[in-house]
Parts: sequence; structure tokens; C-alpha cells
Amino acid sequence: MAELTPKERVLRLLKKEPIDTMPFFSGMGMVVMPGIKEGGFNFATVHTNAERMAWSAIHSARLMGFDCVVIPYDMTMESEAMGNTISLYEGSEDILYPTIPNKMWSTLDEVVVPDKIWEKGRLPIIPEAIKIIKENAPELPIGCWQLGPFTQAGQILELDLMLKGVFKQKEKVAEVLDKLTDMIIDIGKFFQASGCDYITLREPGVAADLLSPRTFKEFIKPRLTRIIDAWQSPKLLHICGQTEPLLAMMAECHADGITVDIKCDVRKGREILGPDVLFMGNVDTYKMTCDPETPKEATIAHIKDIIDGGMDAVMPGCDLWPDIKEENMKACVETTHEYGKKPSPAVGRL
Repeated sequence: MAELTPKERVLRLLKKEPIDTMPFFSGMGMVVMPGIKEGGFNFATVHTNAERMAWSAIHSARLMGFDCVVIPYDMTMESEAMGNTISLYEGSEDILYPTIPNKMWSTLDEVVVPDKIWEKGRLPIIPEAIKIIKENAPELPIGCWQLGPFTQAGQILELDLMLKGVFKQKEKVAEVLDKLTDMIIDIGKFFQASGCDYITLREPGVAADLLSPRTFKEFIKPRLTRIIDAWQSPKLLHICGQTEPLLAMMAECHADGITVDIKCDVRKGREILGPDVLFMGNVDTYKMTCDPETPKEATIAHIKDIIDGGMDAVMPGCDLWPDIKEENMKACVETTHEYGKKPSPAVGRL
């Protein structure tokens, strides 16, 4: 059979259908400086313009061999659309992601989600970027993502309010999480209606080294499940940090696949999940893809160990830091494609 396109490979994998080889793709940002420079762009400007966002994603994928593009790149779009002022650093030549210098709300009672939030701030550039990518890179699947409600709360409030509130203001925390859950559902549906091929719910602020599994079960899991149930497939769930105590509950949130970062022991994770759950991760996105001191051979060994550990796809454990060591980044992709021709636990081969 002919080699699959990246889009065919990823979409078949997400349905657990046989593929030709393992993809290297992500549910999080995959823009890298070689791709940005290929387009002649300044890093800060790829967050504010649909054409620059689309072409930086396309160039990054094609230069490195990624099996997808993922947009947007920064975590402040929703907070901006809710009314916060964002620092975009458009005059800087450095790699500076947009930030929120001052959050306008200081209490849980103040949080208000505007009507039709997807029409506000920079959110309307996402469908424009998706259209450009579809027209110019039809071979690449398009991933979009949303932060989970607890992590999103940290983009609009001081995170201490939420961390203390789960013990002292449970009802108010629940109200905020429910408001944000509804918003996340709506924006995710907006991205899907705009044509993204898969979507990831990423909730990095709830790992077991930050919140207890009991708190996860009470506050987080029901809302993650409600979001995922409201979206169309394919849909993924990602949590950073220590996730082994959470994996069984993550698998009950109805996502089509689970992704983790380097703090998760993939062999233990696969043992917890069993062979049928689509399980993806967990490339070290600094040591193996950016650190100039890391030899290519170490990166190759890292990728092989991930595959041997029982992953169904090799995926960065977080957003790629754009200033990559190009030789190592390409080694990640090439090793995944070459070493990943054997079946993985949940996905066979053609």
C-alpha cells in the first residue's frame, strides 16, 4: 500500500485504525524558529495575524517533517477576549509569548464570560488561519486546543485564589469552573466548525503534584468529561506533570486519546491503562529538542525508549520551545517514522 499522508496517518490513528508508521504530531504548539524564519516573520507577529500564523505552522511542519500543524500558539487568547490587556511584545526580536501583565479580576465573584466570546479579541483569526492551511497544505491535519477550566482560571485570576478556594470556597470555585467549562465548550465547537481536524483539551494545572487525586475527582474530572462529551471526535485529553495517579480517571473522561509529558512513566502508564487506550507522549521538549549539549544519539535513544515503552504516537510533552536544535528535532521525527513501523499496543499496521 502507498505511504499515507500525514493527515491520513493521524486521523486513522485517532480512530485506532491500522497505519503505515507511527506519526510524530501534537495537540499543542509546534511552531519552530526555522519555520518562522522561512516565512520571514518576527516571532511576536505570528500570534496576531492569520496569514503569518498559518504559514509559520506550515513551514514548521514541512521543514521538520511533522505530521500536523497546531494553532494557536499562545494561552492568552481567551483571557484577552474576556477583557484583559495582553502584552504582545511586537517590537521584540526575542522569543516572548504573549502575557497578561495585570488581571482585571481579583475575586471569584467578578468572573463574567462575554456573549459570543469567539467573536472577540484575536479568536476570529483562527478560522482564517485554518482556511489558509487547508488551501495550501491539505496533506497536513490541523489541530486546535483549549485549556481546561482550572488552568484557564489561572489566566484570568491569580492561581492562589483557585488553589485555596478548593478548600475554603468550594461553591464559588465550582461556579467559576462551570462558567469556564461552558466557554471552553463553545470555543472548541467554534474551532471544530471552522474546520480543525482534531482538538485537544489540555489541563496542565491539575497534575497530581499540584492537586490531590481526590480534588481532581471532585472538581476536575466531571468538567473535563462534560467538555469532551460536548465536542466531536477526534478529541484528546492532555495533562502535564505527575499523571500516573490520574490516568485511570483520565481514561474515563471519554477522550479518544490521552497524552502526557515526561513526568509520566510510560511503562507504568500503559500498565494502568491497558492495551486498548490510545496513549501518546512524552518527548522531553527542552533536553531532547533544544539543549545544544544533547547529542543527536541521545535524542534517538529517547524516542526509541518512548516507543518501546508502549506509546501509540510520539508526541511532545508540552508546546515545543521554538528555538530548537534542528538536528535533534529532525531526529525525533525520523526515528519515530523509522522505528515506529511495528504495531503499537492500541494501533496496528497496514
